[in-house]
Amino acid sequence: MIQEENRLKFFPIMMFAIIMGLSGLTITYQKAHEVLASPCILGDLLVYITTGLFFLISAIYLTKWIKYPQAVKKEFSHPIRINFFAAVSISMLLLSIIYKDLNPIVSAFFWYPGMLLHLFLTLNTISFWINHNQELAHSNPAWFIPIVGNVLIPVGGIGFASTGFLTFFFSIGIFFWVILFAIIFNRIIFHQQLAVKFVPTLFILIAPPAIGFVAYIKLFGTLDFFAMFLFNIAIFFTLLIAFMYKSFLGIKFFISWWAFIFPLAAMTIASLLMYKLTNDTAVLYLSYTMIATTTIIIVLVIYQTIKNMLNNEVCIQE
Repeated sequence: MIQEENRLKFFPIMMFAIIMGLSGLTITYQKAHEVLASPCILGDLLVYITTGLFFLISAIYLTKWIKYPQAVKKEFSHPIRINFFAAVSISMLLLSIIYKDLNPIVSAFFWYPGMLLHLFLTLNTISFWINHNQELAHSNPAWFIPIVGNVLIPVGGIGFASTGFLTFFFSIGIFFWVILFAIIFNRIIFHQQLAVKFVPTLFILIAPPAIGFVAYIKLFGTLDFFAMFLFNIAIFFTLLIAFMYKSFLGIKFFISWWAFIFPLAAMTIASLLMYKLTNDTAVLYLSYTMIATTTIIIVLVIYQTIKNMLNNEVCIQE
């Protein structure tokens, strides 16, 4: 019993990265059905799995908050883990996108509180960075998580808020994406390398331009130079991560492995949208490749997650 309570105490906020990954995969198969006329059964099944896991993880973390408030407070003031609290609001925003066409009422149920929570977490995280001296060693691609959510808000917000209101969040996301990228790239190149457990977060570099492309098209409906710029930058980072594949082989499992999934799914969704707009055969092949890659990697990550849970190597003191 004591061991179970300790595992609850060390239940990490990073668990919500699982919802981000599964949500991305769910939307991928929904869009594949829409654009490529693939079977809808996988997307429909993933809707229920993702929603159920969101409420399960939320309930467990809420229980931790009630029983161990100091542990949650410690995570919320941690220079690295504070960024993963935005995974909660991003999960809600992704669920709103999942339900957008299925049930607009359920979509709104997730979008409005998700949007408000993410705005709070963005302001809180940036004020935390400003009010506390940050060590360069603490900077890593997970810093993008509170920022990516702002670019994501317009994707699910069409119909719930005005274009001007949604552009506010898009502007925040693009502005801080450029700033944070410069900081993190400087750290990676000129200073100490990322800790092993955060190496998978390099995949997050793909997400801002990929989601930015989708959001821009949703907001303005035009495939102009800026839209193409975002899409091409997303492709470049995808190629870069693929080129660096040896860096990810043999890494010990951490929950941060789930950082693999969401950015890959974001690139897949961006590719499907680009194919829908251009009917370009090369983009079609890219879409199929990304769907296959994302699916294979998520199967491997799910296997490792279950394996490590059964071996009691998750939710332990670090």
